Amino acid sequence: MEHKLATAERRLLQNLVKIVQKRGLQGENGGWKEFLNVYDKKFGSSLSDPSKRSKDDLVAFLMTFKKKEDLQFIAWVLQRDANNDLIEKFKQESPDKETPEQRLVRMTLEHPDYSFDYGFPSHTEDWLVTKLGKKKSKVMKCTKMIAVDCEMVLCEDGTEAVVRVGVVDRELNVILDKFVNPNRPVTDYRTDITGVTAADIEKATLSVVDIQKKMRRFLSRDTILVGHSLNNDLKAMKIDHARVIDTSLIFKFSNGNKRRRPSLNNLCKSVLGCEVRKDGAAHDCIQDAAAAMKLVLAVIEKGVDTTVSMTKDMLETEMARLFLHKIPHSVPSEELSVVISGDFMLEVKPSKKPGGFYSAVAVFKSSIEANQAFENLEGDLEKDSSGLPQKLGTFKLNSGSEASWYVRKMSQDDSNGEISGKKRSNQDENLTDCKKQKTDEEADVHHCNGDKCANEKTREEELLKEIEELKKKLKQKDFQVEAQDKIIVNLKKQLEKKKKKKKAL
Repeated sequence: MEHKLATAERRLLQNLVKIVQKRGLQGENGGWKEFLNVYDKKFGSSLSDPSKRSKDDLVAFLMTFKKKEDLQFIAWVLQRDANNDLIEKFKQESPDKETPEQRLVRMTLEHPDYSFDYGFPSHTEDWLVTKLGKKKSKVMKCTKMIAVDCEMVLCEDGTEAVVRVGVVDRELNVILDKFVNPNRPVTDYRTDITGVTAADIEKATLSVVDIQKKMRRFLSRDTILVGHSLNNDLKAMKIDHARVIDTSLIFKFSNGNKRRRPSLNNLCKSVLGCEVRKDGAAHDCIQDAAAAMKLVLAVIEKGVDTTVSMTKDMLETEMARLFLHKIPHSVPSEELSVVISGDFMLEVKPSKKPGGFYSAVAVFKSSIEANQAFENLEGDLEKDSSGLPQKLGTFKLNSGSEASWYVRKMSQDDSNGEISGKKRSNQDENLTDCKKQKTDEEADVHHCNGDKCANEKTREEELLKEIEELKKKLKQKDFQVEAQDKIIVNLKKQLEKKKKKKKAL
């Protein structure tokens, strides 16, 4: 391993450290920042950007990993880069030899998030891994495409399991539509979202291995696999395929956040002029697979631009949603609907790693209802890294304990003048006559200006408000620390149990 790391390119090592960070992996000295605090006494974690660190620093950190599964993962990433250097193959070919299909594959592979999203643990035995074709000319000319989409349920162990797989070919013919038995207890079928019921699963006899065998028939070395957020479907089926077109990576908003990915429904509205489904309607994996294929064909055959504008309708849809994140895994998902006011549908997104935080999306009927629910929510108003407004709320659970998590808006209120204007006009209609009399109010303030009574009173109110906000923030931070401590204690207990089992064996 030391030789492989020492001879690897600095670019690859930087990417590897970022992937390790995102996955929360820890070496003998902890994570990347903990390592830097021990390794570099001068700068420590204040200089944590891997791209600003020397190759020796990166290698030294990666050498602190000793666990077998961590070493297997690191070796897999190194091998994948060395053997499957697909991007370089594309770059070596002149643009006139690159087919439109392969251009979209290259765009997917070159996306900054590709390495993390598609960094599957496919070195394990239960994964189906397709190899690259050796003939470069054949790689560049292949235009065979199939699109896939899966429906997933939430299982008792906190993970997701695939329960339905749909596949269509380039002509949108259905070539696979099967239910899958998760073979473990299910806590949430998400029927409102997936359209899958317990009765559907009871009839299912196929396993993930069976699905892999069926998929193998369609996945030749040169086949291009199409999908929206395709990495989630491949991870559920435990399939690692080299050539993919991910519509969530190749399309981007012209006037949106660069890191923000457009939804499949929004893309269809913008590019195809139609919806995959009405808001609140259940998903259908065949329809979603076909929608992803139609988007790709629109780019290939009609030359549609992959940079799309967010329309008024799309923005309204985004503003009708609230994003709940950093939810402790100990909080039951059914309690989330109690802490937010209004009528909405909840889409739960499980944690990417066992015992981690999970998230959810609250979908309202309108942006006005979503905004009102956000306003009614108690908590400190902040902004996330993208500048979107969010609140850190502390909620009391049915068990009597308290937990904190963030509730964030999905879009800025003032991103579209027409929508903001509509909201403001609705608010103005609810104002009382006395509040509309701005001139009279200004006259009243001016009247007592001589003894500065208004200014002094306002300043005192502001100070009291600041003090109360600071108290709330400190209390919420305490709850967060307490929740983290509980997670650490539970993890330690699990480790102790594993150690005892190993000793017993």
